[in-house]
Amino acid sequence: MAESAEKIVPVNIEEEMKKSYIDYSMSVIVGRALPDVRDGLKPIHRRILYAMNDIGLTPDKPYRKSATIVGEVMGKYHPHGDAAIYDAMVRMAQDYSMRYMLVDGHGNFGSIDGDPPAAMRYTEARLSKIAMEMLSDINKDTVDFIPNFDERLKEPTVLPSRFPNLLVNGSSGIAVGMATNIPPHNLSEVIDGVVMMIDNPGVSIDDLMQVIKGPDFPTGASILGRDGIKEMYRTGRGSLTVRAKATIEPMEGGRQRIVVTEIPYMVNKARLVEKIAELVREKNIEGISDLRDESDRSGIRIVIELKRDANPHVILNQLYKHTQMQDTFGAIMLALVDNKPRVLNLRDLIYYYLEHQKDIIVRRTKYDLARAEERLHILEGLRIALSHLDEVISLIKKSRDVPTAREGLMNTFNLTEKQAQVILDMRLQRLTALERQKIEEEYKEILEKIEYYKKVLSDEKMVLGIIKDEILAIKEKYRDERRTKIATAVDDFEAEDLIAEEDVVITLTHLGYVKRLPLSTYKNQKRGGRGVTGVTTREEDFVERIFVATTHHVVLFFTDRGSVYKLKAHEIPEAGRAARGTAIVNLLPLKPGEKVNAVIPIKDFGEARYLLFATRNGLVKKTLLSEYESSRKAGLIAIGLREEDELIAVRLIDREDQVLLGTMEGMGIRFSVDDVSTMGRTAHGVKGISLRQDDKVASVDILKPGCDVLVVTEKGFGKRTGEEEFRLQSRGGKGIIIQKVTEKTGHLEAIRVVSEKDDVMLCTASGIVIRMEVSGISKMSRNTRGVTLIKLEKDDQLASVAVISEE
Repeated sequence: MAESAEKIVPVNIEEEMKKSYIDYSMSVIVGRALPDVRDGLKPIHRRILYAMNDIGLTPDKPYRKSATIVGEVMGKYHPHGDAAIYDAMVRMAQDYSMRYMLVDGHGNFGSIDGDPPAAMRYTEARLSKIAMEMLSDINKDTVDFIPNFDERLKEPTVLPSRFPNLLVNGSSGIAVGMATNIPPHNLSEVIDGVVMMIDNPGVSIDDLMQVIKGPDFPTGASILGRDGIKEMYRTGRGSLTVRAKATIEPMEGGRQRIVVTEIPYMVNKARLVEKIAELVREKNIEGISDLRDESDRSGIRIVIELKRDANPHVILNQLYKHTQMQDTFGAIMLALVDNKPRVLNLRDLIYYYLEHQKDIIVRRTKYDLARAEERLHILEGLRIALSHLDEVISLIKKSRDVPTAREGLMNTFNLTEKQAQVILDMRLQRLTALERQKIEEEYKEILEKIEYYKKVLSDEKMVLGIIKDEILAIKEKYRDERRTKIATAVDDFEAEDLIAEEDVVITLTHLGYVKRLPLSTYKNQKRGGRGVTGVTTREEDFVERIFVATTHHVVLFFTDRGSVYKLKAHEIPEAGRAARGTAIVNLLPLKPGEKVNAVIPIKDFGEARYLLFATRNGLVKKTLLSEYESSRKAGLIAIGLREEDELIAVRLIDREDQVLLGTMEGMGIRFSVDDVSTMGRTAHGVKGISLRQDDKVASVDILKPGCDVLVVTEKGFGKRTGEEEFRLQSRGGKGIIIQKVTEKTGHLEAIRVVSEKDDVMLCTASGIVIRMEVSGISKMSRNTRGVTLIKLEKDDQLASVAVISEE
């Protein structure tokens, strides 16, 4: 017992754990998870390619069963599970995983939908043509070989890799405490970068970025912005936003569809389609009527059909936001340099690749020089023999056996053993004049080659010249077009910054259908014209609101119940002149029975301005505009309303403005905004006008000095009156007559402040729109009936009036 106890070595378990874990970590880092900077391969991929080459699975040979290859790799070089070897080989044969496939697969090698490959006993493979460039000259002592796991065979520590595979095909892997994720690139661009460094060794990263534009993924798609690319190339780390390629196509019946033809790298297509379906099912995205995956062997095609009233741009942005149609690629350019992990920038990657290629060319040249010198040595012996032919033949004839003959030749003609053996092995046909001439020609050729090899070995410029010529030949042979586009970044942009700013007309009908269309749709007409159809409505529907904005405005929708909702003008779907539009309930979360009664387009909430509210029962309220900037999906309270009252109008005002309220019975009151105290969002307001029995407020506008007031009635009568005829009164009075209301004119419908150079648009309940110059409308006093502005059909009536100002 005492003797055995002496053999026990006490070990500190903490130290042992540290040492063992470090050993394990380094084994994973160097021997499994990270690629070598020189050939861009991990050991498993290198062993697969070398084993396939070793058993002659070149592109010109028939395919062999994958099980054969896996067995070869596992038995000779990679003593790990067959599943790991097969998975690594499969990935090198997938056109959606590798930018340039290194294995030419035959059979089911999986799909972009995440379908697994067939079992290795069913599939076949061989090396691809470009993989042969990885193995080129491997038998010319260009790379170091080490013993395999059982020391029966030798395996290469690196492949010659005659093109920059690490950048071209990228790599990803998770080691212990570190990970790598290098995106693939376009072969032509990377080779141009290598050539640029050969021509100018001091080239900067920014110079290299002139030719290497950015990653080039096998699945195409677009990279948004160059900032992530620049950061990745300069520091070795960067975040790239990759977006699917989607186009909007028209369909029959005025509907549209979104067609996705390219998706971000490493995104599972089937899961992407499932996610879109889930978002539609849970009503997170509305407006999609059908979803189909029409992908086939010619490429990806995901078809997303939209409802008639859906805005395709809004839905596309929602898809980018909520699905992997927009994804992030986190780049970490980590690779092994002299078996040590290092994060490398773009210049480093090309520099280490070039150093490797210099080593390859030098070693290959030394190998070729040694073979040439060996051959020269043999040829020199043959030349001696041929110049002393009779003596050689005589000596051989007299010799008792081959060793005696060989010894005699060596002593007589001062030959080496190898030279003497070659002479003895020489066939008689080599003694003809023609054969002798061939030996002389080969001798001269070998001398020239030796001279060239020695020059190459003594001149680094020649080495670089060879690399350049050979790599440009590879570029010429395998070049293809870039698949991934580099687009403008949208992170720093609001959605409206990507939409052209243009003047639009937005209409809202009584039953709540909204649409926008270009202002240019409507041409000026003379007073009394019949107008053009501006919207097709259902029989019981009519246009209530019409206003002019730009696509960059924010539109505030105020409802009769005193709520406010916010929408960007470009989010309102555009429709044709005669189209009904989109139901407002599809764009705003209105409550049942809630109706939009006022619409205000806002360009900038930062202005120190106010909103003036007017209710049907004659109350007014003034609130700061900035209180309405915040938005909630469920809307905000815009004004507190008393029972049996409703919000009828909202106007954007300044403190020095004056307000004109007009009632249905033709009464009106003018008072200063200063008479109304500033109140909070939820306040009810104060009395603006004292109403007679059965009278209600019909319209509100803000007076401007020197302007006219356009008064329009529901039966199409109208007139202009100078603003000076409306005397300033105190808020809350009964007011004065501003329109003579008769059965022929109908109730007062709208009052609008106008100038001579403005245009006005009138819209009827049946959807007829007329645009006319204000200067063509007669100017009359307050207490008059006015003239016919628009001829109405029987049972039709005026529904809305909008002013298009001169600017």
